[in-house]
Amino acid sequence: MKILKSIAVLTLSLVLISFFAFSTKKEVKPKVPFIMKENTKIAYFASGCFWCVEAIFESVSGVEEAVSGYAGGHTLNPTYKSIGTGKTGHSETVAVYYNPDKVSFETLVTVFFGSHDPTTKNGQHPDYGSQYRSIAFYTNDAEKVIIDTAIAKLNKEVYKKNIETEVTKLKKFYKAEEFHQDFERLNPNQGYVKAVSVPRLNKFKKKFPELLKKGKH
Repeated sequence: MKILKSIAVLTLSLVLISFFAFSTKKEVKPKVPFIMKENTKIAYFASGCFWCVEAIFESVSGVEEAVSGYAGGHTLNPTYKSIGTGKTGHSETVAVYYNPDKVSFETLVTVFFGSHDPTTKNGQHPDYGSQYRSIAFYTNDAEKVIIDTAIAKLNKEVYKKNIETEVTKLKKFYKAEEFHQDFERLNPNQGYVKAVSVPRLNKFKKKFPELLKKGKH
């Protein structure tokens, strides 16, 4: 009888734990599938963990989609595991799909520099390594001029010539594994997301409330 009673108590405990865990789980609304429009443009930025960067850009008005991936390296078909070695040359990068009639590339560059520390050589706390380095990619000369102008201004007025951000022409962007897409939105209770991603996003929102989509404040 004691054994049966113990089993019953254990079973009831597991049921209650499962119930409360389920009841406190934050509901995540399904995301509307993204369809690229005719006037949509793409910008590419790397500034630390792409879970954080993706969420930041997706909060910006005029941004239609943000996709996590890899760029800036010398190996073909990089994976999350391979870039973690620091030997591929790639950095965790986000492709930002945006409507140029609603948000300019210049504003996206402002978001980029305003949402991380560009003076860190390799990484953003608590992530360090070449795969987390700061890179502003350009696809044409006009974009390069905008990036260079922003760096010159920030180096003079804010960072005292200490910016370490690379300015690199995009060669190829590799989309990351599906597991990494919309990670922050789909995993609000994950440890890293709660401790790092969400605070970084909230810090950005507080700094640039005028750039946010409605409902993102």
